[in-house]
Amino acid sequence: MARGTQLKAIALLPAFALVGLTVACGAGGSGAGDVSTSSSAAPGAGSGDAGTVAKDDALAGMVPADIKADGKIVVGQDQSYPPNEFVDGGKAAGFDVDLGTAIGQVLGVQMEFQNAAFDGIIPGIGAKKYELAMSSFSINAERLQSVDMISYYSAGTSLAVLKGNPDGLKVDDLCGKKVAVQKGTTQVEDLDKKNAACTGAGKPAIEVTQLQAQTDVNLALTAKRVQGELADSPVIDYAVKQTNGQLESVGAPYDTAPYGIVLPKNSGDFGKAVQGAIQKLIDSGAYKKILDKWGLNAAGAVTKSEINPAS
Repeated sequence: MARGTQLKAIALLPAFALVGLTVACGAGGSGAGDVSTSSSAAPGAGSGDAGTVAKDDALAGMVPADIKADGKIVVGQDQSYPPNEFVDGGKAAGFDVDLGTAIGQVLGVQMEFQNAAFDGIIPGIGAKKYELAMSSFSINAERLQSVDMISYYSAGTSLAVLKGNPDGLKVDDLCGKKVAVQKGTTQVEDLDKKNAACTGAGKPAIEVTQLQAQTDVNLALTAKRVQGELADSPVIDYAVKQTNGQLESVGAPYDTAPYGIVLPKNSGDFGKAVQGAIQKLIDSGAYKKILDKWGLNAAGAVTKSEINPAS
């Protein structure tokens, strides 16, 4: 598309779609790999967040020397998933960014958030490209086969549709509907199961559209290219707010599961340090301040962070 024509077309898009385009470009919506790096050298910016958190020398001492040798922890993250992680003004922002930054403060290191395609992050941990990953990963048995995960929040899956639900979508009956989802997420597996139930009952299959970035999924729905989308409950809640009445959620969240920070398998003291930092933030109240800042449902808050699998 020619530059002038493209600008004219973008001008006609709703406000949330513009946000989606901006973030998706940064997040590799076209399928590109790492495209940017955002650091947290000055954590705690913005009202309502955790502010400056004190370093815990005992926990900091548990971070392996090879990981903190350069004074930072490299974090893999798909920054296309607002309000959890996204790009704002060219910098990483969101719940996971603020919480990750606070974890870094407790451990006495800088957190360097590197933007990547979601489905490449866990392989990147195995390849030692990232030292930690924090990108709304649900803890499940499949992931625990290759990595350790430290719990820090709990979220379910929600369904979003156009305002008024003109196509009559239901969480438990999406047969024959056009539904968008981000690649590599647990919602892909959910749609596979739903599709098997549809075809097994002699009903038409769900038309599933998988997109690289969650912001592209949101845009597909607001642009009416699909009839619904599935994503984590806080992400759907945020999308509904940001679209100024274009979208609504249908039904209650389901399949609730904890989010986990991803570490290499058998992370040992590193895992204990991260878990201890999260627990310190929970106990101090800093964790709640970060949740409140991003409007995350208090029902998803955890009171105890745990290492999975348990050591």
